[in-house]
Amino acid sequence: MFSRLSAPLTITLSLLLLLLPTQTSAHGFVRTVTVNNTPFPQNTPNAKPFAAATRQINDVSPLKGANNKNLGCGATADPKKLFADKSINVKAGDNVDIDWAGGDSGNWPHNTGPMLTYLAKCETEDGSCQKFDATQAKWFKIHQIGRKTSGNKEWVQQDLMNGAPATVPIPSNLAAGNYLLRHEIIALHLGTSLGGAEFYPSCTQITVTGNGNGQASGNELVSFPGAYKDNDKGIFFPDAFNPNADYPFPGPRVAALVASSSSNSNSTASPAAAAAASPSGAANSTSESSSTSSSKGACHKKRDTTRPRHISRVMRHVKTSSPTW
Repeated sequence: MFSRLSAPLTITLSLLLLLLPTQTSAHGFVRTVTVNNTPFPQNTPNAKPFAAATRQINDVSPLKGANNKNLGCGATADPKKLFADKSINVKAGDNVDIDWAGGDSGNWPHNTGPMLTYLAKCETEDGSCQKFDATQAKWFKIHQIGRKTSGNKEWVQQDLMNGAPATVPIPSNLAAGNYLLRHEIIALHLGTSLGGAEFYPSCTQITVTGNGNGQASGNELVSFPGAYKDNDKGIFFPDAFNPNADYPFPGPRVAALVASSSSNSNSTASPAAAAAASPSGAANSTSESSSTSSSKGACHKKRDTTRPRHISRVMRHVKTSSPTW
């Protein structure tokens, strides 16, 4: 009897394996942006769009190559047509929490590599971001974070995989106005080979309020593509799985206004924020450097089937009224 069932059973198991989602479908996008405990849901790629501030992409797959035309704000057929119709109010000095989801709407699937954040002024006639062509943006870096400095020195990206959002501090002295906030994950699980790095950029429209006058200088501004090269030490990084290797961040130095913002702040910055605020550039200190978690190639790891913590994290902060734009 067993012999008669074994063949059909084998076929059934094979079909089930073929039907399981692949890791390619588990790359990701920005699902929610939270400011002052108010979550602002963003559009799912390719879904019918609703009013949102994050520019909607049409593909959750990674961008490959430092000269990819979509490196500014994410995957789309025409980057000049990548728009959103809302802007989120952010006070200078606030934190912005960015919840990255996997392509299957679960947790972010990678744990190896840095996260970097840039701002660009929305330079249009009316100053709004909604009509701003991001391919013309001039970006300055405000934050970068790689490895943790304690414990097993895992990449901070592991926190996303665990369900936590990425937290970006907005400089307290930043001049008021409309900006594109470009948050970028660089996944380096394949970055040990030239051309293997995976880029995940996302652009959210924000309106900064406050009395600051901080602005980036001309030599701190970069374009995407153009700011990176495939052979940059922080993009082609053979030591991605060596927890003791210093990580050299790619791109420009963190803008000088960030260090000024930190020194003038009355609040105590977190170690990660203080490190990222250093104007001393990409490969300067262990606190800004990275190495990786002990499990090699997180893209190929079996997903944790426990209840994602990001759900409770978001629901805990949901207000009874809809967010005000």
